[in-house]
Amino acid sequence: METGETTDALGASPVGYIAYHRCGRMMASVFRRDRIPPKGQAWSEKEKAELLDDMLAYVASYRIEGNRVIHEVDGSWNPNWQGALERPFTLENNRLVISGAPGTDPTTGEEVVYRMEFTRD
Repeated sequence: METGETTDALGASPVGYIAYHRCGRMMASVFRRDRIPPKGQAWSEKEKAELLDDMLAYVASYRIEGNRVIHEVDGSWNPNWQGALERPFTLENNRLVISGAPGTDPTTGEEVVYRMEFTRD
């Protein structure tokens, strides 16, 4: 937020999934497409940290209030996301955009505004 710079936190074309279920539950997981390749031995501490930095994932209950979705997070890769996350969104045809949500980047510690775009295939 400080610099106004826009970056792709998980690369130019991350792969992910977000699902909203009628029962009021949701899940999201997004991964950097160019993650480190698989290997046949244990990951080093550095590699494990890189793998964690190259993803996001959480599960929650949700409710819609106007143009905002409120996720009541039960579990997340980022413990700072526990509790209520309120996110503005737009939904047009097969495109969901969740944006304008302030947060702290877990990799850099900088204050950021997240924007995620999902397209249904």
